[in-house]
Amino acid sequence: MDKVFVKGLKTAAYIGVYEWEHEQPQPLLFDLTMLWDQRAAAAADDIQLALDYDSLSKAVVQLVEARPRQLIETVAEEVAELILSDFAVTQVTVTVYKPQAVAAAETVGVEITRQRN
Repeated sequence: MDKVFVKGLKTAAYIGVYEWEHEQPQPLLFDLTMLWDQRAAAAADDIQLALDYDSLSKAVVQLVEARPRQLIETVAEEVAELILSDFAVTQVTVTVYKPQAVAAAETVGVEITRQRN
């Protein structure tokens, strides 16, 4: 199966378990990898048959910025759910990075892989 990916998608969110984390948005970065059969799009050279990674990226940013959350695990699950339900992918891997979470680390994060049932 083919893959379509978005690397380093940037957004800001009110996220964290501490009260101070909800005083101002914090950066989150996403890597998204979707299984997608792109043969039809390639053969026809037609964007209508391709996975529109621009629309997908905008939908993810809108979802993440819509409301506060405590855990990046919750964000990862919600992003995976959105992509599987609104875009015709069979599998998605979502990696969420929270670069300001641990002062001594470049970043921390979670990675999940979910499939369409």
